[in-house]
Amino acid sequence: MTLRDKLHAYARLARIDRPIGTFLLLWPCLMALMLASGGMPDLKVLAIFIIGVFVMRACGCIINDYADRKLDGHVERTKMRPLASGEVSVKEALLLFVVLGLLAFGLVLMLNPLVVKLSYIGIVLTVIYPFTKRFTNMPQMFLGVVWSWSIPMAYAAATGEVPAEAWWLFAANWCWTVAYDTMYAMVDREDDLKIGIKSTAILFGKYDRQIIGLFQIAALACFMTAGFIAERGALYAVGLVVFIGFGLYQQRLIHDRERAPCLKAFLNNNWAGMSLFLALGMDYLLHTAAL
Repeated sequence: MTLRDKLHAYARLARIDRPIGTFLLLWPCLMALMLASGGMPDLKVLAIFIIGVFVMRACGCIINDYADRKLDGHVERTKMRPLASGEVSVKEALLLFVVLGLLAFGLVLMLNPLVVKLSYIGIVLTVIYPFTKRFTNMPQMFLGVVWSWSIPMAYAAATGEVPAEAWWLFAANWCWTVAYDTMYAMVDREDDLKIGIKSTAILFGKYDRQIIGLFQIAALACFMTAGFIAERGALYAVGLVVFIGFGLYQQRLIHDRERAPCLKAFLNNNWAGMSLFLALGMDYLLHTAAL
């Protein structure tokens, strides 16, 4: 294997070629920074969190593939991942994980002590998550915690504390993550049943669409509450309506539980998150212009 091939394999291991997870992690993080700072995040803090999102998502993907390296080869969607196919060794993957983890921790050390303390919990959650698929039918619910942990960290970085508003946003993102990652798990459900991987798609069974819908409604209610506490206005409300529209579209896509439409529904959540973030940003701009 040439150096170029090896670097390409490392990039695929870190999912640089598939940024959907990074975006799904980024939008709620940026919303948290914006809400915590009253619409004007500190540029240094903003840069640290944006870089941190990319780095930590890569760390999560690496440790996930390490945990699943003996299983991914049996799943159609994952059989060509670098660890499963042998393009990257276990030692190489763990070394890359450590290097990226140290880079992320170095970024955190530039922030206040509360953020550093919260980061310890974040890295532990990141390492534990991939193994939850072995002993619980609800790994998506654990992922929701991992995927939402940047929210209290963002508030801590911006304000030095984690107020109630942050936990409403945390709850919103947790519910939303469970919903869209269950859509993702529906893609692999048949393969997962064969090899013994657990998921909410399997747990919910024939009620998967209905329960996903309940989580989408709960996410909407919590996003509304966070916005109400932060005294957001009409444009944020428009963003919530758009969020509802995307949710209804996703429900239509997963109706027949076919692989390709379920994957499309999962990917569509990037647009839902981006739209809500942009609506929040425009709401702040309108408010500032009105002063």
